[in-house]
Amino acid sequence: MNPASLLPDDERERLRSLRTYDVLPTLIEPIFDEFVALTAQVFSLPISLIAVVEEEEVLYPANHGMPGNDRQPRIAALCSTAIQKSRAVVYHDLLLETTATITPEAAQAAQQNELRFYAGALLRLPDQTPLGTLCIIDRQPRSFSAAEQQVLDQLAALISQAIAVRHSCLHQSGAGSDQWEQLRAQLQEELRELTALVRYLFTRHGVQIPVPAELLAQVERRLHDFKALLDEHECS
Repeated sequence: MNPASLLPDDERERLRSLRTYDVLPTLIEPIFDEFVALTAQVFSLPISLIAVVEEEEVLYPANHGMPGNDRQPRIAALCSTAIQKSRAVVYHDLLLETTATITPEAAQAAQQNELRFYAGALLRLPDQTPLGTLCIIDRQPRSFSAAEQQVLDQLAALISQAIAVRHSCLHQSGAGSDQWEQLRAQLQEELRELTALVRYLFTRHGVQIPVPAELLAQVERRLHDFKALLDEHECS
């Protein structure tokens, strides 16, 4: 049983929306694995996850860097704090955090897994209800700039939009399924090109923490192109 302090005020409605949109079959598609791999690379971090915060568990259907970590009790998951706060969260050094929203179970799990840095941006269902987070994790303390937070939020928004577009396509009659398959192939090609760009930028300029704003600006320009593709191909 989760403590009341861990639950948002609209928890019942949030869970109802989670059931309505049935997001887990969406998030097991390979495109979302490519999203988390790109996210880890953008921030030069070893771990990135998509977390779905269910009633008693947090599920990790897309996972880069923590093999075998497919689920966790909600009370022990850092991602639960973003749902409780209904906003992005950043913990620069988990060993020094004293916020009451990190449960003793979550602090212990982070310590056991040797996790020191965590940042999570909200993922939202098509009705804008929070479903979970796109999170990045490090095994050492880390700074995290406002420019980096902006890009993490942007990546989370694109994943949320992709979830909404897929749902819209697959729940309409006619050619919606074919439309999604064509769009998914285009999106995956965009992701691969962006991954190649990030790899080139870090090879040329070296890894710097935090990631310089001028490098992030180049990533953001490509993310705007990605959003335009989603906007253009939304099923109706």
